[in-house]
Amino acid sequence: MNTTFETDLVAKGYIDVAIDPNLDLVKEIERLKKEKNAVILAHYYQESEIQDIADYIGDSLGLSQQAAKTDADVIVFAGVHFMAETAKILSPSKKVLLPDLKAGCSLSDSCPPHLFAKFKEKYPDHLVITYVNCTAELKALSDIVCTSSNAVQIVESLPADQKIIFGPDRNLGDYVKKKTGRDLVLWNGACMVHEIFSQEKIDALRAEYPDAKFIAHPECEDHILAQADYIGSTSGMLKFTIEDPSDTYIVATESGILHQMQKASPSKTFIPAPPNNLCACNDCPHMKLNTLEKLYNCLYYEQPEITLDEDIIQRAQKPIERMLEISAKLGL
Repeated sequence: MNTTFETDLVAKGYIDVAIDPNLDLVKEIERLKKEKNAVILAHYYQESEIQDIADYIGDSLGLSQQAAKTDADVIVFAGVHFMAETAKILSPSKKVLLPDLKAGCSLSDSCPPHLFAKFKEKYPDHLVITYVNCTAELKALSDIVCTSSNAVQIVESLPADQKIIFGPDRNLGDYVKKKTGRDLVLWNGACMVHEIFSQEKIDALRAEYPDAKFIAHPECEDHILAQADYIGSTSGMLKFTIEDPSDTYIVATESGILHQMQKASPSKTFIPAPPNNLCACNDCPHMKLNTLEKLYNCLYYEQPEITLDEDIIQRAQKPIERMLEISAKLGL
């Protein structure tokens, strides 16, 4: 395979080109980062080996903040497509790479922009707040973007009489409605990972570990959140387990976060809440498409690259920047 052909394959997302099995991938990735002035941003839901080599690990808010302020020439986003798009929107002059172009998002897919635009037309006097887990085109249709870390505070920062459309996650939207008392118009979207937790299996785990704290992400369904001892974003849950005196936790979100929880609190026990299938824990198949081998190829070939139309970038920047401004003002 010649280099030109290999690069073309990588650009199209076919990035599993052959790698020397004797290659020290961690060492080579570190070398390429320095050579190309690149930074690796990784979400908490990535495989542990990717988290361990990343320059920054975080949730959607933290990753957005890092993407906005980095001085690197190249951003490698170990996450899913909408996250890499957000980094490109915030740093349009930088090269943004995604290890696997097929790393999508079920929640993002549940809200096609052309259908949301028609939905929005029904409520012309409503301000649009969209969860960051959506496409660049959907962000461009929004007034403010939010994350699970700041959704409640952003809604509370607006006048009480402000009418609001909230999308695309109905579960997060319902949680925000309950916390704020605001009457939000919700788009009917959801995350596949957070909608398949088994109530029966969680009940069995709680019976087996009666002293365990049950913590959950607000993308979970209401009946799961109703029994939680703590509800918060991935970074919020991580902080809670560090500061809370309990020693055992049942965690209802994507299982990748348990790696950081265990590293931060090695003497504590973390149990993934089981889904309603035969798996022992709940993994996002999109997040897990990224591998250390794909990360190496991505840096080596500088492909696949995330590109967006200038018009989309300019329109999507405003609601994201408004989120960052509100978050900074509120100290989030």
